[in-house]
Amino acid sequence: MALAISRPKKSFYYAFVCTVASVFGGMFGYLIGVEFIDVVGYKIISFYNLQHEYEVVGKLYAQNAFWAIFTAGLTPIPYKLFTIAAGAFKIDFTVFVIASILGRASRFFMVGALIYLFGPPIRSFIDKYFNIMVVVFTILLIGGFVVVKYLVR
Repeated sequence: MALAISRPKKSFYYAFVCTVASVFGGMFGYLIGVEFIDVVGYKIISFYNLQHEYEVVGKLYAQNAFWAIFTAGLTPIPYKLFTIAAGAFKIDFTVFVIASILGRASRFFMVGALIYLFGPPIRSFIDKYFNIMVVVFTILLIGGFVVVKYLVR
């Protein structure tokens, strides 16, 4: 965000770089979960004190892995935990990558668009309200899909 605020015209470029780097970081977390959960993964989860959350993530993955990963990538939910857990719970890698790209890109490009459109003054608004806006947006998005799937026929 600091780079985009200093050069708002490049905010979409910075959003792209952040998306790519975050997704590659997520792939590394996935690798930790697949290959090194016993050696390193549980230590990382313990370091962040996320043992209970790890169990919850497993249940979310059982319900719908795509939406769980997408939501973690978009919202302030700890994405690191979801990446390691995706590997540990053997979530389909293609589903993981697509959900990660969509979730992370949505988050970074929303911030980039706000900075591009409104410049440096938008920073305090983003710092104060962005997480709330993203959570509300995610609830509405998922709620819309639920309505379409179960109520509209």
